[in-house]
Formats: sequence, structure tokens, C-alpha cells
Amino acid sequence: MGHFYLGCAVWSYKNWVGELYPLGSRPADFLSLYSRRFTAVEGNTTFYAIPNAETVTRWIQQTPSDFKFCLKLPQELTHQGSLNLAIPGALKFVEQMQCLGTRFGPIFAQLPPSYSPHLLEDLQDFLQVWPHQIVPLAVEVRHPDWFQPDNFKRLKQLLESFNVGRVILDSRPIYSGEDDPQLHSERKKPQVPVEFSVTASLALIRFISHPQLSRNQPFLEDWITPIHHWLNQGKDVYFFVHCPLEERSPSTAKYVQQLLESHHLPISPLPWNQLEPIPTQLTLW
Repeated sequence: MGHFYLGCAVWSYKNWVGELYPLGSRPADFLSLYSRRFTAVEGNTTFYAIPNAETVTRWIQQTPSDFKFCLKLPQELTHQGSLNLAIPGALKFVEQMQCLGTRFGPIFAQLPPSYSPHLLEDLQDFLQVWPHQIVPLAVEVRHPDWFQPDNFKRLKQLLESFNVGRVILDSRPIYSGEDDPQLHSERKKPQVPVEFSVTASLALIRFISHPQLSRNQPFLEDWITPIHHWLNQGKDVYFFVHCPLEERSPSTAKYVQQLLESHHLPISPLPWNQLEPIPTQLTLW
């Protein structure tokens, strides 16, 4: 049976104090508090800067041994041209993060919208030298041409041949109405098709939620059967909730757990449940 991991994109968000974190919580305590509520974090922080050894040591000290960091490859590696040129830096990054030990979740490479299917051979070269025996890898593509049937088929076959995951971005909720919840967001999420299939022994889902919890319900319902199927296949499932209004991400993530539990999926209790009663508002639509 696979394991289900749930979390958000970050842990250091001061506006979560009073809801996710107790009033009076200090930023230095955010990671410790977060890891005792959720079971994984997407780790967007490494996209912008590579942490030093002292920082990674603090991460280890502040989190349970079964907590997972699913770190994003730095943008200086994935957004500066070909992946071939990024190979030395990527291998060094893995080496630097390897001390996370049991906390080392899959790393994922988010490729920019400019990275098209014409670079499939470049991607293949990168996957051939990735240290798969040390850490799993997942890849997120954003160029619209990747989702054309022939290109998507070739991408899936390539990822499957290396047991590399395909990051599934589900941005449907924020494009489901006439309102624009990303209106004041600096980085808008792409609107790409969602296919409920995996290419490796893991599934990594990035769910871009609407600030109104009820708007997410039909899209979250779509995930129940696939997640149940993948867990029964022995695949680990990582589910990360984003929101243009980041204040809402934790409560939506907590609802995801409640929804899956209500359908009797084989998942472990959320640590957050052991700390406080579930807010009434999370059960209302």
C-alpha cells in the first residue's frame, strides 16, 4: 500500500498565525509547527535560493523523521536554457540535500513555458544522468504543445522508461468562473489539461485551489478514485494545495484529508487532527 502525503507550497507564511499556527508564534518556529500539522511540504524556497548546510540541519532538527520535503530544483538550473547545461548543478544540489535522509521526498523540476517538446532529447539526456538511486524525480511541463496527443504520449513514454514522475498541475478551480482569483497575483498559474495518470511509482499533484472552498469541491471529487487506485497499487501520492489567497491553503488542504477519509481511503490521520478540533467552517459548503 502506498503512502499519502499532504501539505502546502511553503511553511513560512506569517498570515497563517492565528489559524494554522497559534497566536504569538515566531517565524523561527513555523517549520516545526507546520510539520506537526501536515506530512509534507512542496519546498518552493529552493526554487529561489539554495539553502546552506546549517539551514538544512535546522530543517532536520525541527521536523519528524517521516516528514517529507519535496524540493523544487532551483530556477537557475531549470530556467536558464537547456537542462544539459544544468546537469552539474543539479547533481550538486542533490548531494547538498541528501543529508535530509528519510525526510528527502521526490525532487521536482518545473520547466518554464518556453521549454517545448522540441527539447525532448535534452530532457532525455538529463534524465539519463539523474541519480535515481538517491532520490526520485518528477517533472512539470508547461509549454502547451506538450499536451498535444503525440507529444504527450512521447513524454509519458520517456518518463516511464526512467521511472520519473509527471507533476500533475490542476488549476481548474481558479478558471472555473468569471471571477479572477489571480487578479493580484504576481505569478499566474498556467491553464493546462489534467490527465489522471502517473508515469512512476509516485504521484505528485499540485492543486491550485479557489479561495472559496465550495468552488473546489467538484474538482477535489475527481481525485478520490485515482488517488485510491494509486495507493492500492503501492504508489506514494503527494498532494499539495496552493491558492492565490495563500491564507486559505491550509484549510483547503485539511478538507482534502477529510474528504478522502470520508470515502475510506487507506491514509494515515493528519497530525493536525491531534492538536485541535476540526473547525466547523471546513464542513460547510
